[in-house]
Amino acid sequence: MTVVTKPKVVLGVSGGIAAYKACELLRRLTESGHDVRVVPTDSALHFVGAATWSALSGNPVSTEVWESVHEVPHVRIGQGADLVVVAPATADMLAKAAHGLADDLLTNTLLTARCPVVFAPAMHTEMWEHPATQENVATLRRRGAVVIEPAVGRLTGVDTGKGRLPDPAEIFEVCRRVLNRHSLARGVTTPDLAGRHVVVSAGGTREPLDPVRYLGNRSSGKQGYALAKAAAARGARVTLVEANTGIADPAGVDVVRVGTAVQLREAVLKAAADADAVVMAAAVADFRPAVYAPGKIKKKDDGGAPTIELVRNPDILAELSADRALPGQVVVGFAAETDDVLANGRAKLARKGCDLLVVNEVGERKTFGSEENEAVVLASDGAETPVPYGPKEALAETVWDLVLPRLRPST
Repeated sequence: MTVVTKPKVVLGVSGGIAAYKACELLRRLTESGHDVRVVPTDSALHFVGAATWSALSGNPVSTEVWESVHEVPHVRIGQGADLVVVAPATADMLAKAAHGLADDLLTNTLLTARCPVVFAPAMHTEMWEHPATQENVATLRRRGAVVIEPAVGRLTGVDTGKGRLPDPAEIFEVCRRVLNRHSLARGVTTPDLAGRHVVVSAGGTREPLDPVRYLGNRSSGKQGYALAKAAAARGARVTLVEANTGIADPAGVDVVRVGTAVQLREAVLKAAADADAVVMAAAVADFRPAVYAPGKIKKKDDGGAPTIELVRNPDILAELSADRALPGQVVVGFAAETDDVLANGRAKLARKGCDLLVVNEVGERKTFGSEENEAVVLASDGAETPVPYGPKEALAETVWDLVLPRLRPST
């Protein structure tokens, strides 16, 4: 009889109002087959009691290193974990973790863990932006921890800003990806994109004709979002420039919303100023109307159709490739083709001057809006990497696998 061992996850909960949201994260972890041990701080128990954590996890809950001393919990819990995730992680918890303090069971667990560690911060905007917190976050990331960027939204009281705990479903997705990579890497705990800043564009630009109409395309943005999520789970700081997707913000990602090609160019160039890699997965309109009609364009009385003059949009991929913001910056493009896919892709790679070009065949019922994709990744050195039909997540991981050896050495 084969015994299936469940992945062991430690869910640390520190004392913030968002502690109640960790119940949803716990539910997702347990229902997906993980053995979860909740380790709350004393402060966290003011928000959610130990009985709740124990009932939801099916495991005992303790906060003190002096409980069950014969089992040495302050060492054993961290040693036996496949993943430690702290959600919410307060400014105090981030400071303790960065400085190696160990005054309770959770901080002791963090010191003894030899597995991947994920922090999901939640606090007021001023606390998140304070230089001390930012330095602590940078320290933790440099050591290999995945520190998810907090979301923007309603905080406590009437306050709104960056510091909100990301949606538990998104935190779970980060944990799932981190665990999966940890398993594939056979125990390597340091995320391979830790300390890197990457920029990803997603979606499709829309070029206004008049107040109610636009020129656009069928891109859903799902591939770009898969790339952003994969990079965040691999430890990168991610800026996602999204155009008209309507998709919920992924955890751990800074999202910049744009509408047109000109706006996307401005946002990407700004974000790329300190980026190690830029992946242009967005479908950028090649043309825009030469004139924007301030009022709705009316039908002609004679039954004729209006003539719309188009002008070229900026070639963002070629510009990024030709004028790289940093020496050694890796630039990746996407080529959506309907015929002569590889021939057109190779020509585009040479024309654009990027390092990698992801070439796929598209159409009304191919790729756009789908959860799956199939592509060939062309490299400037002539290498070709086929990616068989499968989840867009798999293609995203392949892209980052190919980007990694091309990155300049980290400082």
